[in-house]
Amino acid sequence: MKIINLVSAFSLALSVPAFAQDASGDPEKGAREFNKCKACHSIIDSSGEAVVKGGKVGPNLYGVVGRQAGSFEDFNYSESMVAAGEAGLNWDTEQFVSYVADPTGFLRDYLEDDKAKGKMIFKLNDEEDAQNVWAYIASVSE
Repeated sequence: MKIINLVSAFSLALSVPAFAQDASGDPEKGAREFNKCKACHSIIDSSGEAVVKGGKVGPNLYGVVGRQAGSFEDFNYSESMVAAGEAGLNWDTEQFVSYVADPTGFLRDYLEDDKAKGKMIFKLNDEEDAQNVWAYIASVSE
């Protein structure tokens, strides 16, 4: 019994960094920074309640943490974004920060396709700001 408890505790300890990596950043600062994002994006929870009313040019970002890229049903993604998702791109802190810094460059690198392109033209170049936005999105998507 002690061995099972020890194994369970060890497994839990190993999983904590995986959860923590999506919680890095400051959600309060991210909420302020998200004001730039809401021109195109909204955050609408699963019941249809608006967490953040925003534009519909970009996909709803509720539940994006861990979601396959290009898979939110109510949005018409670029072929490249769908292909990236089908190739295994799931959103986490690292991928999000890289993507928002240069969306087209990210997709071209990820897909190894110089012709790949997405629909997002806005760039959030500051890594700390991007981590804060991710932390905010994660905090309101739980």
